[in-house]
Amino acid sequence: MSTNIKHSQNVLKFDAKENNMTQKMNYNNQQKSNNKLKVGGLFAGIGGIELGFKKAGFKILWANEIDKNAAITYKMNHKHKLFEKDLKDLQTEEVEKIDILTGGFPCQAFSLAGYRKGFNDDRGNVFFEILRFVDDLEPKVLFLENVKNLKGHDNGKTFEIVINELESRAYHLNYKVLNSSQYANVPQNRERIYIVGFKDKKVYDNFKFPKSKKLTKTINDLLDDEADEKFYYHKSKYYAQLKEEMLNNDTIYQWRRTYVRENKSKLCPTLTANMGTGGHNVPLIIDKKDIRKLTPRECARFQGYDDSFILSNTLAPSHLYKQIGNSVTVPVIEAIAKEIKKALNV
Repeated sequence: MSTNIKHSQNVLKFDAKENNMTQKMNYNNQQKSNNKLKVGGLFAGIGGIELGFKKAGFKILWANEIDKNAAITYKMNHKHKLFEKDLKDLQTEEVEKIDILTGGFPCQAFSLAGYRKGFNDDRGNVFFEILRFVDDLEPKVLFLENVKNLKGHDNGKTFEIVINELESRAYHLNYKVLNSSQYANVPQNRERIYIVGFKDKKVYDNFKFPKSKKLTKTINDLLDDEADEKFYYHKSKYYAQLKEEMLNNDTIYQWRRTYVRENKSKLCPTLTANMGTGGHNVPLIIDKKDIRKLTPRECARFQGYDDSFILSNTLAPSHLYKQIGNSVTVPVIEAIAKEIKKALNV
């Protein structure tokens, strides 16, 4: 009997120790989860920046987006709070405090493809709404994305204003133009400027933009063999000319009003928001069946979204094209976010 009692005591002792270890592990995991730096996103679109930061291990608390169709896609793919309103109407008291503020603020005002009006355009003036959130939330880190031309717009005056406004708020800034084809292993020629700001000078000194990586994926790796009938051009008035000039099935073409342009770089041309304003703005390919435009799913792949990302079948393709063209290349964001994480030592 005493042996059984002793045995039972040993079991009880072992279970208690195991339970303590389990509790400690759970506590450490909980602490690790609680220690995740929190992110808030402005001009979220379909959430490419948020997705990149999430993949890098950050916790997304909230985001803001005004476009109702983009919001539909956003909510299908993200669980955190989305404020669906004009940023000018979003009060900083409505949102939770965050460590990192992100924003891919509207680029059309600075884009070579747009009117290039800069701060004279309402879409350019929203930069000053970002500053309102910076002033009130005082995040540790800022992450902003825009078109490459932001740096040279108005002979550099626009970019000077952006940098001066952020530096006057005691942020130490690093910025660089990165091409998706060189930093994401995604065969799209997409150059964007990324601005990263840190309150802490030591963290700033620790930060480096990611190194370039070898492009191993090809255009054909991201294409489907065939697509739905609606994407084909055999009923188009341009079909005869397209048929005559589109000869290669390992490249991507564009219809430029009166002529066909072949992208001989073996890269997808920069996907733009105006893909949603007319079929001829969507890049063209030759598949096993015939000449067609890229599908929204294929465009999403060229932005680094995997096929688990939901594209609503209730939205017209024009809306999906616009959303994807307005988005970011997710693996580029993830790579930068990982470098931010290293710099913060978290």
